Amino acid sequence: MSSAEETENIKTVFHYQYSFVISKIIFSASQLGVFDLLRESGELLSSVTVAERLNTSLIGMQTLLRACVGLKVLKVEWKDGKGDHSFPKSAESLFRYTNESWTLYGKEVVSSFDLSGFQLIYNLDGNNVGLAKELISKYPNCTVKLCDIPEIVEKSKKYSSFSDDSRISFHEGDCFKDPIPEADLYILSKVMYNWSDEKCIQLLTKLFMACKPGGGVLLVEPTVDEDISGSLPAHLYCILMLLYSEGKTRKASEHHTLFSTAGFKDIQFKKGNVFDVILAIK
Repeated sequence: MSSAEETENIKTVFHYQYSFVISKIIFSASQLGVFDLLRESGELLSSVTVAERLNTSLIGMQTLLRACVGLKVLKVEWKDGKGDHSFPKSAESLFRYTNESWTLYGKEVVSSFDLSGFQLIYNLDGNNVGLAKELISKYPNCTVKLCDIPEIVEKSKKYSSFSDDSRISFHEGDCFKDPIPEADLYILSKVMYNWSDEKCIQLLTKLFMACKPGGGVLLVEPTVDEDISGSLPAHLYCILMLLYSEGKTRKASEHHTLFSTAGFKDIQFKKGNVFDVILAIK
């Protein structure tokens, strides 16, 4: 690989990492209720007031609010050295961008394997409207349900737009606690690296039991190369996993072991530019 190609790859990696961090900032603030509080209050609120009303640490809230101001999803007005915050209506476009950021690389994902045989697809990521749109665009005979816990589904509905296409809908539920609806294909996009091996096997086993014969699971996330040298995206994500979850990025062979343990037999792997794709068939 030439130095120019290496430089371009590094630029691509950091572009996606930057987008990933932005989405985490926005969804963290959303899930904590920051935007709803500021929108419904009808007045400017200080970081002290926001932290008190949402029962969070002051330092953590100040850091989060500053990041949101930097991203221009919040406004700040300064008076006597104190900043008061508000939520501008124009910021909703950035929510839509982060909800639909999968359009940046969704075409590559949906083209990794021939998915035309799968009619009913469940994506266990309620924020992933962009990938759903790419799926119905390439495979017009399929329908996609975005599944997630109720609060994620609520936020995604509020800030997503897909022209009321009846082929895309939402389903509320906890994939670890609630029954898994029957489907032809389940998509795990940036899910398994959040969890330990034991939790991953638990989830994959549930999907195997719910999956129709001939159906399967499509896993989308960065993987570590067997020699680890060409896996910068996966290594960066692994560091992020250390900060806020019990998970880790894995080698393709490690994913193969998890799928096999859950019962899947036909397991195929495709290398992508940043996110790799595994298709496991029952």
